[in-house]
Amino acid sequence: MNGPLALADFLILAIYLVGTIALGLYLGRGMKNGRDYFLAGRSLPWWTIGLSLVATDIGGTDIIGVGGAAYQHGLAVANFEWIGCVPAMIVAAFVFIPFFWRLGIYTIPEYMERRYHVSVRVALAVCWLVFMACNLGVMLYASAKMMTVSLGIDLTGYAWSGWSLAGGEIAVCIVAIALLAGLYTFAGGLAAVVYTDAIQCAVMIGGCLLVLVLGLVQVGGVEPLLERLEQQEQRAADAETASRRLDLIQPVDTPGPFPWTGILFGLTLILSPAYWISNQAIVQRSLGARSEFEAKAAYIAGSLLKSLIPVIIVLPGLVATAVLPDLADGDTAVPLLATRLLPVGLRGVFVAAFLAALMSSVDSYLNAAATIFTNDFYERFRASDSNSSGALAVGRYSTLAFVVWAIGFALWLSTIEDSGIYTIFQTLMSFFQGPAFAILLVGVFWGRANAAGALTGFLGGVACAVGLFVLNQPTVLSWLGWRPLFRIEEPFLYFSVWAFLTAVVVTVVVSLLTKPPVGERVEPWLYRRNRPSRSESRSDVRESVE
Repeated sequence: MNGPLALADFLILAIYLVGTIALGLYLGRGMKNGRDYFLAGRSLPWWTIGLSLVATDIGGTDIIGVGGAAYQHGLAVANFEWIGCVPAMIVAAFVFIPFFWRLGIYTIPEYMERRYHVSVRVALAVCWLVFMACNLGVMLYASAKMMTVSLGIDLTGYAWSGWSLAGGEIAVCIVAIALLAGLYTFAGGLAAVVYTDAIQCAVMIGGCLLVLVLGLVQVGGVEPLLERLEQQEQRAADAETASRRLDLIQPVDTPGPFPWTGILFGLTLILSPAYWISNQAIVQRSLGARSEFEAKAAYIAGSLLKSLIPVIIVLPGLVATAVLPDLADGDTAVPLLATRLLPVGLRGVFVAAFLAALMSSVDSYLNAAATIFTNDFYERFRASDSNSSGALAVGRYSTLAFVVWAIGFALWLSTIEDSGIYTIFQTLMSFFQGPAFAILLVGVFWGRANAAGALTGFLGGVACAVGLFVLNQPTVLSWLGWRPLFRIEEPFLYFSVWAFLTAVVVTVVVSLLTKPPVGERVEPWLYRRNRPSRSESRSDVRESVE
């Protein structure tokens, strides 16, 4: 392998990987039923959940991609953490997470059936399942590509069973990453995911912090860094379009993708709350907390840690701007900075941080996808018991199936040149997450909302977002002779605003025009601050239809 890594670096990587997998396999020995596998037997402490929340949110592509965005567009990308995540996590901690924990649900789609109807549950579960299954492949492919290009992985001269591995770097990385993350997720379920995520979070923070500290030493400190950035802006050929790297708040007409309107309305008010309140891969670990207090404390601890994330991920991108100016591809900024600054041995720490961030996202989506498949489809329609060993077997085999699917889908993506699929799937979440959050909010706080309104509102919101995406494509605009609907390059934040508003309006109007729900059935699923925990059998949900 011809690249920036030496033997000492590989030893560090080996120790990290062996330790992570061994822990996951050890935790898998205690799995007895579906409750253990999907909710860790409701035994998770707050500190592990908090670290896992952060590790899941910060993927391998984020370490490189967010640093690259900071290199190109500046400090405004930090809004996704400071303005986007932290307020939403605090609201979730005090309102929604304790409420969901007391209800004793396994998935957000399960709540949708209990509150509305099985049709709403199926519609939402299908959207999440398709997104998670495909996004697993996208994460594997994008991360493998970054590893081979940015970290200098080259298999020329290596062979396996007589087959030359030259040119197969991406495929080898895809298979290796999927099998590593899939192994302990298959064995230990949510417990393995959360506890390994806690370790991966510490490794990720340590690796990124190391690059930041050495980078600041290279440029002479914070003040010299700011001076260099200001000088670069002053030397820009066109001062009006020059990137304002030190401005946290960007104007509406900024050429970059982070105008303040999109950040405030699209991110802070919709996409971020939807992510932290209704994303199964995020919420599930808090549902496995050993008490309501610890479920709440986990989100608060996670929000405090998230406020530090821009320092260790965004700032290295700004340091790279000063140390490595005029790079053609911003995504190579942080890896090149790490290669330049870190000595042999410490480079392995950075690569371990990258792998930790990647595996923490892959294992979380694997476990969440298996949970949705088992609980919202297999158990719901085959009348099985979630506390039986059968649910455990289905959960494990579905995890294995998603691993195989993700590998195949990622390998297929690697054969397509410049397909734009990665960008599409990043935008995909804005298609349905806004509408899903809309019907969740309406259902939690308004007893008059019914199944017809929720289903129509959800589908209408998705149709609105997809329609805006299609109408914003250059070929469609050219064919219609229209001007672009949005002034920024990737307006997914605006898609979410209109999709959310459409879903709310349609849900309210259709609910008012149709028969109201039965109060006795709906009332237990409306928000009450001091509602007692529910302990009824999971089979009762099959009877909750209107």
